[in-house]
Formats: sequence, C-alpha cells, structure tokens
Amino acid sequence: MNKFLPISLKDIQERQWKEIDFLFISGDAYVDHPSFATAVITRVLEAKGYKVAILAQPDWHKPQDLAVLGKPRLGVLISGGNLDSMLAHYTAAKKPRQQDNYTPGGVVGKRPDHATAVYARLAKKLWPDVPVIIGGIEASLRRFAHYDYWENKLLPSILLSSGADILVYGMGETQIAEIADFLAGGASMEDMHYIRGTAFYTTNPLDYEAKTMVKVPSYASMVQDKALYAQAFQLQSLEQDPFNGKTLIQEYEQGYVVQNLPPLPLTQEEMDGIYDLPYTRQVHPSYKKAGNVAAIEEVKFSIISQRGCFGSCAFCAIHSHQGRIIQARSHASILAEAKKITEDPDFKGYIHDVGGPTANFRHPSCAKQLKVGVCKDRQCLFPHPCPNLNADHADYIDLLRELRALPKVKKVFIRSGIRYDYLLADKNNDFLDELCRYHVSGQLKIAPEHVSPKVLGYMGKPGKDVYLKFMRAFTNKNKELGLKQYLVPYFISSHPGCSLKEAIELAEFLRDTKQHPEQVQDFIPTPGSAATAMYYSGLDPNTMKKVYITNNPHYKAMQRALMQYGAPRNRELVKEALLLEHREDLIGMGPKCLLHTKQAVHNFKAKFKRSKRK
Repeated sequence: MNKFLPISLKDIQERQWKEIDFLFISGDAYVDHPSFATAVITRVLEAKGYKVAILAQPDWHKPQDLAVLGKPRLGVLISGGNLDSMLAHYTAAKKPRQQDNYTPGGVVGKRPDHATAVYARLAKKLWPDVPVIIGGIEASLRRFAHYDYWENKLLPSILLSSGADILVYGMGETQIAEIADFLAGGASMEDMHYIRGTAFYTTNPLDYEAKTMVKVPSYASMVQDKALYAQAFQLQSLEQDPFNGKTLIQEYEQGYVVQNLPPLPLTQEEMDGIYDLPYTRQVHPSYKKAGNVAAIEEVKFSIISQRGCFGSCAFCAIHSHQGRIIQARSHASILAEAKKITEDPDFKGYIHDVGGPTANFRHPSCAKQLKVGVCKDRQCLFPHPCPNLNADHADYIDLLRELRALPKVKKVFIRSGIRYDYLLADKNNDFLDELCRYHVSGQLKIAPEHVSPKVLGYMGKPGKDVYLKFMRAFTNKNKELGLKQYLVPYFISSHPGCSLKEAIELAEFLRDTKQHPEQVQDFIPTPGSAATAMYYSGLDPNTMKKVYITNNPHYKAMQRALMQYGAPRNRELVKEALLLEHREDLIGMGPKCLLHTKQAVHNFKAKFKRSKRK
C-alpha cells in the first residue's frame, strides 16, 4: 500500500530521517490525490529523492507551529491551497462562506486571508536564512500588481507582500524540480533568476536587452491611473506563451518584479510521469475525527486527462495559469489510473469524469503551436473557430471506449465541461452520438454564460445562435436514441458589459426556451482574468474602450433575480428591474410576461413613483 508523506515528527522519525529537505506548508488539508497541488508537488520531489514533509493548515496565530517539523535543509514551499484563499473565504457578495470544502468537516477559518503571503512572512521570520518558494493558484495569479475584489483596491505583487525569494507560476512541477536541484547543489537565489515559469523581486539594476523584455506599467502609475491597469494586463497576457513570449518587468518604488518566460509544455511522457506517481488517492487518516474533506468527493473517481485551455474566456484565468497549449496524458497512463480507481472499496462502477479545464480538448488547437506558439492577434474559437483549428474528437472517443471496456466499469461520465462550439466544428460529428449514448448522466452541464451579443463579446464566448444550434442537435440526438436527457446551462450575472437591459434579454431567452437555472453565478472579479481588468478599470484591455460595469450590490441583486424570475423570493427585485428599464410590457398576465401579477403591479408602480419623487 502507498504511504502518505510525513505530517508529524513521529512520521519523520519512523522514516529514520535526521532532517527534512523541504517543508511544504499548505492552506488546504492534506489530500494525497493528483487533483490537489500539495500532493503533486510533494510527490514530484519525493520521486527525485528529496525528503519532504507536509504542514497542512498550521495555526498562523502561533508562529512556532510552523517549526513543529523542524527546520528544513533546503527550503520552505508554500501554497495557499487549490483556491485563492480570499475566494475560499468569501462569496461574490463579500460575505463569509459557511463551508470550506478543503478543510476537514468543512470548518471555516482554518487558513488566514491571503494565506500564501501570511505563511511566507512567518516562515521568513522563523528561518531568515532558508529560501521561501511560493506557488499555487494564489501566488500564480497574483504575481503582478493586481486588483483584489474583496479589499477593493490594487495590491502589489504577492512577491512584495510575502517576502518570498522566488515565485513559481503555473502548475509548477518542472520549476520546483529545477529549483530543488539548484538548492541541493548549493546555488544562490540569484543563480535561479533565469528559471522558466518563475518570477522574483530584485532591487538590483536589471541587465536585460530591450528586445527580449517588455516593461509593463509600474504599480505606482496604476494606482494613479486605472487605465494603465488594463494596459498592463494586456501586455502581460500577450507574453504568456513559452515559444513567443518575452520577459516581463514591473517597476516598484525600490525594485522590480521580473517574470521569466513560461515553462515549455510538458511532453506526454512527462505528464504520464506526474500522474503515475504513488498517490494514495485518499484524505489523510489523521482527519477521521474532524470529518471528511468535501473536495475529494468530486474528484475521487475522476481522471485528469489533459491540461490547458484554448477557450480563453475573459472571466477565467485557467489559460493564464495552465496556458493555451493543450498537454495530454497517454491512454496507457489514464487506463492505469482507471484500474486503480476500480480497486477502491467505495467504487460503484462509475467514473465521474475524464477531462481537464475543457473535457473535449485532447490536443493543441493547431499543429503550429508546439513550434511557434499560440497566436497573439487572434483566438482559436472566438469570435468564430479559426480556419486552422484542428477540431477532431477521434482520440477522445477512442480513450472513452477503452475506459468503458474496463472490467468493473459500468459508466464513464463527462462532467468537467464540454466546449460545444468546438464540438460543432468537428465535421465528423461522431462525438455527439458517443456523448449522448454513453457519457451523460441524465443531465449535461454546459456553460453558454449569456446570450446578449454585447456581453458575449466581452466574455469571449460564442453567440446565442451557436448555443441554440447545439441545443437542437443535443435534443434531436437524444430523441434519435430514445433517451430523456437534458442540458443544464450555466449563466453569469453582472459580468462586465452587462446592464439590466442585457439581463432582461437573458431572462426573455430563458422564458422562450423554457429553461429554469437552478444555480446562478454572480461574476466574481478574481485576480488574473481579463474580466477583472475590465471590472477594475472600466475598460476592455483589447480595445481600451469603455465597458459598462455593475458594482452596485442592489443592481447586481436585480440581475441575479432576473435569471430566476419565476422564484417568489425574487418578485420585488424583478419588478424594480423591469420598471427601471421601462419594460412594463413584461409585467402582466400574458405568456410573454416575466412577472404575472394584476393589482400588485399597479400598487408597486405607485410605490415606485413615490420613492422616485422622494
């Protein structure tokens, strides 16, 4: 049976280690599963022969708690967790969440706000001479000056707030292995200032050639001028390609943040090597009394088959973290993991998911990307699929068929998201049949996000006509197969560019298509996305033109209510929104009305007019 990595002095002593090489501090509980960054990075280092111990969710109120496993010989590695710690703590309404899915028993408050920076400062204070390396999603997306929605202000790079020696951005396996080898060989931190996929802060004069670097607006200048934040984001996003990107530099009062070139895409062999490591695939048994870690439930019987996304939606930072170039595992590696899953005593015959950020992306969008990189002046799918797009599901279909044929496997589902415009671009059109016939559990989740051309343009999502085409194709295919299966669409309210007018347009679409979303997502401006740059600056980074922004909590509540206009709890908000937009035609008793009332409408209008006069 595979062993967990040490989490206590007792564990370390049982291995007869005199000291550890690396201490990994995590804002999440320890789950030894390849969907959790803590497990992946520590297993990669273990495979290289390093002695690694894990300190999960230490009490930051007691700095001495960080020292319970001893001083590490080579370095302290820090990750805030699988989510940005502020997103883990607070909702879109900036209210504290009631549950933390990455903590045993869902208990909240087991990590601090801005966890990565807090842990790093404590580690530096405890061991000033030990290198501190930060990574994970929080560090990755906060590597430059960034807008923090919950604090509602522009913050400097996390390198400054944390005091870390070096930052690993992206998934990090290649970088951390290289850093470990440098440290083991006695190298200084300055010796590592050229490692791909890393960033660092320096007060030394920079010795870079202008042709190999791009200077983005300084932190001080962006504090004074929000437009420069949009400009900085655009410059940063254009250089996140490993083949055609350049070194990025951002100036601060006394120094510079430098981002080196992104790491090269992992080969299939390298991807396989990472996921073939001896994970236990379990929550650490020390949490048994505290309760389960809920986040494991969604992924325990799921398989990551690839990384990266060339969808590049404006509200998503996956392409900034994982890149636009798809990196995929081999069938053999995936099948080996599936066989391990079938041996789990809790396995009931159902593999819950096989995918990545977008399930049906199994290879780069075009052949040239692994030679010269992705295009800087166009997207692969937006506003229309590129003529060079290689829309082919053959490999994914073969993989799914092999998984279905495994003993003990009853069903293989796809839940991590289908990009339906890419599916429709595949001229062979075999995948839709396979999808509906074998891989839908009664409901298929998709993400059209909106229907207004204006809003979709800011989102970087396909038009309403593409969504309708897929709806018809899905419905017809299920009729042909004699199956009753349904689409579950996800929509976002209050996205940049969306006013009450566009929100009503979406509500009318939902009415006409007889869709009733059970879940509504209010836009959350998280670090690292184009939509967040729009939200903070009021400008579209692509064009530098003004964008309508909804940041009034009451207006956001009205947009959210319109997406569930039939819910009694939303009645007053829907009325107010319709009256504000002079859409009284949607209030009444007709089939096209969003609000079915009689005398209540008259009473509300009178009340509304009185309040306006006041």
